[in-house]
This record gives sequence, structure tokens and C-alpha cells, in this order.
Amino acid sequence: MSYLLKKLIRPDILLYCITAFFLSEIILSTPNKPGCVHIDKFCHSILWCLIMTTPKEIRLKDYSPPDFLIEQVALVFDIQPGETRVTSTLSLFRNPAGARPSAELKMDMGEYAIDSVTLDGHPVSADAFQTDEKQFVMPDVPDRFTLEICNRIIPEKNTRLEGLYLSRGIYCTQCEAEGFRHITPFIDRPDVMAGFACTLIADRDVCPVLLSNGNPVEKGNLPDNRHYVRWEDPFKKPCYLFALVAGNLSYIESPFTTKSGRDITLRIFAEPRNIHQCRHAMDCLKQAVKWDEDRFDLEFDLDLYQIAAINDFNAGAMENKGLNIFNARYVLADPSSATDEDFMNIQRVIGHEYFHNWTGNRVTLKNWFQLSLKEGLTVFRDQEFTSDLNSRAVERITHVKNLRAFQFPEDSGPMVHPVLPEAYIKMDNFYTMTVYEKGSELVRMIHQLLGETAFQQGMVLYFEKFDGLAVTIEDFCRSWPRPAIWT
Repeated sequence: MSYLLKKLIRPDILLYCITAFFLSEIILSTPNKPGCVHIDKFCHSILWCLIMTTPKEIRLKDYSPPDFLIEQVALVFDIQPGETRVTSTLSLFRNPAGARPSAELKMDMGEYAIDSVTLDGHPVSADAFQTDEKQFVMPDVPDRFTLEICNRIIPEKNTRLEGLYLSRGIYCTQCEAEGFRHITPFIDRPDVMAGFACTLIADRDVCPVLLSNGNPVEKGNLPDNRHYVRWEDPFKKPCYLFALVAGNLSYIESPFTTKSGRDITLRIFAEPRNIHQCRHAMDCLKQAVKWDEDRFDLEFDLDLYQIAAINDFNAGAMENKGLNIFNARYVLADPSSATDEDFMNIQRVIGHEYFHNWTGNRVTLKNWFQLSLKEGLTVFRDQEFTSDLNSRAVERITHVKNLRAFQFPEDSGPMVHPVLPEAYIKMDNFYTMTVYEKGSELVRMIHQLLGETAFQQGMVLYFEKFDGLAVTIEDFCRSWPRPAIWT
């Protein structure tokens, strides 16, 4: 029976069951037979714990617009040894398209302490809001208001590697899909897009480099050997695209003149001992910027594009607006030891994350069910990028081999799911070969049916209509006249 229980129930749930059983023995044991094993109570304990720990399924059909939207976000990170204080100032307003016109304010949050809350400049007492380490709830709010929340987080102890964490002296963030809530309370969903400003404060020796999204607009020194940098992103984005990097980093940079004549700067940061291995990545980045201009007529929209290569970054790479964070293996290449495959992988991943600037960032997702809208479409774009710069035939053979080796088994196994699923339990498990590779093949099918010219005409309409919006896969398909795709 113990073997069966271990097979059927996760160890943490089994521990809950055993704990509940012995508590029931203490509370409910009969006077005549104290401590006697009651199998019915044991089964009831198991059933109760299974009910209490069954994950909630998120369904596409249950989607509804957010009750509140956020117009502007101002963040201040005061990075101290052992603790980071976060001050978040949110300009919120009630969503006219919301399903509940008198709804209370509910924001996602993580496990941290909230020090203070103010609404329109007035302190809010602790009994005027509720928190439970999952949600921040404020029942009585006006239709439009400014909310300031001060809270404390501990990046040094953040082992879940979501939100802000410290790894070998480098502070960095990972907010996709639902990591921003572990930094400060927020409406953590992709269809809530806001303008972001971020001020970083830290010790000049510990964190001489302070990076975030957008363009740097102000910097200076502070008492006690501290300094600050203020960043502003002029383009609205969902919070999963927020990024922060702070630490001792070196960089290389290169100027680039866009198709329209704008001068921008491309900059790659890495730990000082690795910076000499970034030259190939810079060459690939310049190739990607030029290719997107030539093939899709898409220019980079900020003054500064940054990549931070972190040895211990927990994800492969992340397309945060204007500040991509990479695991160093997808940036660093030592010409004396790197293989052809290493060089090709760097070119592909550098291109993929850069191309997200338009397919994923400027036009983003209405909900996470639409993940393939940014990932499948961007995989198609990075495949076309590497095919145009290398052998198209060899690239296509490689892509199909990977499809057959890794995506086909998903379609024939227990993990089978459509590119646009109807439900999921945990969003992190939805980053699959089906969403990425099969999604890209569906985009390729449209491209094949229409041809390059008609396909690009539809892409132009897609960006013109949906720039700055959170949309769906159906919106993407409607960028072309229906008969053009299906006949």
C-alpha cells in the first residue's frame, strides 16, 4: 500500500495526509481504544488532502478582461545587503471593458512583507487591505487613483528564481510568465500593459552597473558610497517584460545606424572574465538588426539595445524590452574552442530574442493561451533569419529533424495538446515544442500559401493594427483576407 501511495500521490501531499491522519487520531480516538488505527479516518484524511491540494485548472473559456488597468508604473529598488526595498507607484483606473464595474482591486503578490500603502497620497491603514501571500485585495477604491506600496524582498534567499534573485554576486530578474508578482503586488497578466520607469539604487563597489528596460535618463552619486540610475521605457509593456540587472559587469558596444538614419547603440554585458568572448554575439546582433529591417521593414525603437550574459541565469534567454538577459552559453564563444554548432546556436538565439522586440513586445498576448503567437511566430522569424544567412536547405533539414525528434513525440504521447490549448494547470509547463516548433510550422504554412509578398503585406497590417496591444492568434490570422489563406 505504501508503494501504491507513493506512486499515486506526490511526496509533499503524502506528508500532508500522514500529518492529517495522526492529528485525527489525537483528536478523534475513542476512549476505549486510544491510538487505534482507523482505516476509514486514514482514507478520509487522504481524500481531504487530495481535495485541498488539487491544482486549479485555468480555462480559456473563462477568460475575462481585467477589472483594473495600469497606466504608469514607477519603481524604486533600494538594494541593500540581505534585503531589497521596493517602492511601487501605480496609476490605476477601472477598466471600462471590465465585467464587474464595482469590483474590488485584486493584485497578485508573493511571499514578502508590506511596509506601507498610500492611496492618492494618504496613508492606508492595515485593516483597509488584505494580503495572503498570493493576493493583495483592497475593497474600497475609486475609479481612478494612485497607489504606492512599499515592500521588502530578499533576493539572496530567492531559490524559486522568479522575480528578483541574486546569483554569484549578480542581481537579475526573470518575470515570465508570472514572476513579477514576487517583486511587488501587481496585476500580473499580459493584457495589462503600462509605461514603466525604474530607479535602481545600490553600492557603487558591489553593483557598479545598474540596468533596466528602456533608456537611461538620469544617474548620480549618493551618500555612503551609493549611486543610482533612472530608466524610462517609452513603450507600454506587460510586467513579464520587466528586467533588472545589477552587479559587477563589463561590456562591449557598437554603434548602429538604422534604416531611417537613427543612431543607436548596441551593448553586450558580461562578467569581466568573459567579456572577450562576446564579439561573435555582437556580430550576430548587428546581423539580426539589419535583417529585420531588410526582410520585415522593422527598426529597433529605443536608443540603446542591451544584452546581459549571466553565467547562472535560470532560463535560456529572455526578451525583456530593451534588456535581454541570456544564460552565458548563448552569448559567449571562444574562437579557439567553440564549435560550429556553438556559433550557430548563438546566432539563432540572439536573433530570436531580438525579433521578439516586435513579435511579443510591441504586440503582445491577450492571455497566456496565446503563447504561440509570440513564440511560434518568432521561431519562424529566427529560422528565416538563419536560413537567409546560411544554407537554407541545411537549416530546413535541421529544423525538420528537430521537429520529428522532439515535437512528434509530444503529439503521440500523454503531453499532446494543440498550439492554442483550452486549459492549463501551471503556465510554466506550457513552454513546449508544440507551442514553439509546431506553432512556427503553422506560420510557415501561411507563408507558403500566400507567398513572401502577400505574407509581408499581412504582417504590415498586423503591426499597424495591433502595435501596443495585447491580442490573440485569431487576430493574427485576420491580418490577411480569409480567402487569401484558405483558397
